Amino acid sequence: MIVDTLAIVGTGLIGGSFSLALKKAGAVREVLGVGRNPARLTVARELGLIDRAVDWSEAGQADCILLALPVGETEAVLKQLAPHLKAGAIVTDAGSTKVNVVAAARAALGARFADFVPGHPIAGSERSGPGAARVDLYQGKKVVLTPQAGTRAEAFATVRALWEAAGAQVETLEPELHDRVFAAVSHLPHLAAFALVDELAQRADGDTFFRFAASGFRDFTRIAGSSPEMWRDITLANREALLIELDAYIAALQVLRGVVSAEDAEALLAIFSRAREARNNWAHTKP
Repeated sequence: MIVDTLAIVGTGLIGGSFSLALKKAGAVREVLGVGRNPARLTVARELGLIDRAVDWSEAGQADCILLALPVGETEAVLKQLAPHLKAGAIVTDAGSTKVNVVAAARAALGARFADFVPGHPIAGSERSGPGAARVDLYQGKKVVLTPQAGTRAEAFATVRALWEAAGAQVETLEPELHDRVFAAVSHLPHLAAFALVDELAQRADGDTFFRFAASGFRDFTRIAGSSPEMWRDITLANREALLIELDAYIAALQVLRGVVSAEDAEALLAIFSRAREARNNWAHTKP
């Protein structure tokens, strides 16, 4: 057993899957749930994701607290939690951006910032809520931790051990590099999918296009089924890095438009071939 009690703020896909995996691994004795939606907490308990629903004061007495919620809520939630944290309690998160989360934790936790271990599991689904939780969600997936200079070594080691017990492969990055990387490989693809689906939906004859859309469209736009609230917060939180990636992508699309307009078959083949090779290399090396 790694920790006796774990509290989860946000008992949906991310938090619920973390709980299921740790329970299966015998890494935790009791899981507590806290959140703004009592009905969702009831469902989480019925599904075995948590053992009890608790308030902030009891959640703060857990050995480790995971924040699995939209990144825009981080500071407000930590301010509610901070007065109740017992000595030695560890706080971590699962947010998709890290620079803003680190700043929010520093502001809200004060002297207890050393007990905060920023994290980001690279796993998920377009589905959300307690019913989406899966015991194997993190199996073989990466989790990025972004500890700071003052992060308590024991807190970092505990959080690392919990993610490894859940089946994940843990890596570390600086928050700034983390946000640059994920602006390109995660946040931008979500924006592209949302934009394409929304553009088609706004057409007067959009229903006709959706009626004939098949597997390619479904694969490309799957992530447009993700939580709008969560992706609103991620987009605004990682605004600067994301604007850079949007500009680069728009420039690439403009190049592509130019060669299509010019009917330049050779240039099209070169672009498609480079992309295919890069994609295949990535697909063959990723876990």
